[in-house]
Amino acid sequence: MSVTDAVGSTTLYFGPWYRKSPFFEATLRAGCDAYDIYNHMYLPGHYDDPITEYWALLNDVTLWDVGVERVVEISGRDAFELTNMMTCRDLTRCEVGQGKYAPIIAPSGGLVNDPVLLRRDEQTFWLCLADSDVHLYAMGLAHGRGLDATVSLPEVYPLQVQGPKAKDLMSDLLGPEVLDVRYYWTLDTHLAGIPVVISRTGWTAEIGYEVYLTDASRGDELWEAIMAAGRPYDIRPIAPCEARRIEAGIFNCNSDFTIENNPFEISGMERLVEEQEADYVGKEALELVRSRGVSRKLVGVTVPGDPLELELSEARPVLSGGRAVGRLTDLVFSPRLEKNIGYAWVPIELAAPGNELEVDWPGGRRSPATTAQIPFLDPQKKTPAA
Repeated sequence: MSVTDAVGSTTLYFGPWYRKSPFFEATLRAGCDAYDIYNHMYLPGHYDDPITEYWALLNDVTLWDVGVERVVEISGRDAFELTNMMTCRDLTRCEVGQGKYAPIIAPSGGLVNDPVLLRRDEQTFWLCLADSDVHLYAMGLAHGRGLDATVSLPEVYPLQVQGPKAKDLMSDLLGPEVLDVRYYWTLDTHLAGIPVVISRTGWTAEIGYEVYLTDASRGDELWEAIMAAGRPYDIRPIAPCEARRIEAGIFNCNSDFTIENNPFEISGMERLVEEQEADYVGKEALELVRSRGVSRKLVGVTVPGDPLELELSEARPVLSGGRAVGRLTDLVFSPRLEKNIGYAWVPIELAAPGNELEVDWPGGRRSPATTAQIPFLDPQKKTPAA
């Protein structure tokens, strides 16, 4: 089976070497005509014009198939020890039922992944992944340290329900108890008789929920139940919204940063390197960085000009004074801000907002750019926490 992408120039073949989420057939029925590969799975990339999808997210409510956020489950007697040694977050401050944005750290201090961590019980944790094989890293650590912990990939697949009408929709589906779920907390419940875990999280910085399906045989049923209940709220399926996540200062693992980068180099992520008594993988390296400082930073940028019709397909050099000094990792048009916004790696001396740069495009064309503070909107995250 094949699908031609939104540009009409290439074809993606569906084969058994990549996984389909339990919602895959529903996304086809909903008109998805482009897919990405993420965590060895198919991720919807396009249903409609990105600006149409953007305004649906900001004005109504949207449904996302994000089954690609593969859940790594860590359980057993030493599950806390193993999970706590993988991240720079202090998990003694994470209660049962709570979630954390929890960067996974390499021995060098680099970023392996930046999952949302959910503490399911005293000795069970879920890592809801960005794109990388973190379960292999966890298995290696458990074996190498001789820990009594089981690392598995359970058949758990999330949907996202995102947008200002998300609370109304979820209340209709689950009752008023869902409104008591705080930002980055969870609820175990049933939706239309289907067992799910609800978390007040999402990749948008809008009001939203993630709905984790724990019975993979009922994916189509769950999708249709949410869509039916959402019709009074003008629900529509959309792909992950690049413009909204960049406005919010949300990063994409392996494009905005890699294992070569550490949290102190990424604007806003420094606060996640928590000072704590416990040791963790990469702690020594990160504490050295904390004391010495960094030589480069991932910052926001704005680029004047006509709205970009396509998102950036590859990193582009950024220049200062005609000399290459870094790279542009993302650039997209923000309909609300009415300008092109993105991220760029620059030397620390150019990291403050307001520094003038140039972007080097194919064919020798250059365009001006200016460094900017991130997030571009709502730095206190008042919207998603409302």
